[in-house]
Amino acid sequence: MCERMRATQDAECGARLLDRAIGFALTAVQGIAPHMRARRTPCAAWDLDMLLLHLGESLAALHEGMTTGHVATAAGREGPPDDPVSALRVRAVRVLRASAALKTVTVGNRRLAGEALAGAGAIEVAVHGWDIAQATGERRPVPPLLADDLLAVCPLVLPDPPHRPLFADPVEPPPDAAPGDRLVALLGRRPLR
Repeated sequence: MCERMRATQDAECGARLLDRAIGFALTAVQGIAPHMRARRTPCAAWDLDMLLLHLGESLAALHEGMTTGHVATAAGREGPPDDPVSALRVRAVRVLRASAALKTVTVGNRRLAGEALAGAGAIEVAVHGWDIAQATGERRPVPPLLADDLLAVCPLVLPDPPHRPLFADPVEPPPDAAPGDRLVALLGRRPLR
């Protein structure tokens, strides 16, 4: 991760971190075929279709925050798309295009620095990209350098455990866990061996 982000939460570094997380998630959705959308995910109550819709909504909220400086409630959003994979891809590209223009964002009644929004968004996107990779059977881990950078950002943008309702309670990773396994364990997923 950029040294400047560690010290000052530099917006350019936040945008690059988000871009890398989106790249990982877009790679994970490449393997989705229509018949897979009913598969279970590591998120206990969700199937792949629900996860795709959630991640698409998260990307829409990120884009809204980056382009308007405000994130509205979910009530103001569009209905579910017919093709959640295509919709997710379109929303991801919109976020990639907007990520260079990070600014302060209002979420509800709170103000959030753009780089914090990017960091939180990167965690959300990467971990759900991992969820997608598990559901499709690819078992792709979060890349080690991305996971290390996201682990460094977690204490800055996530509440102390427990992370509910954002993520499940942390689980203990194996002692020799790779960075990606430590990241998903921190956010309530059991790393798959």
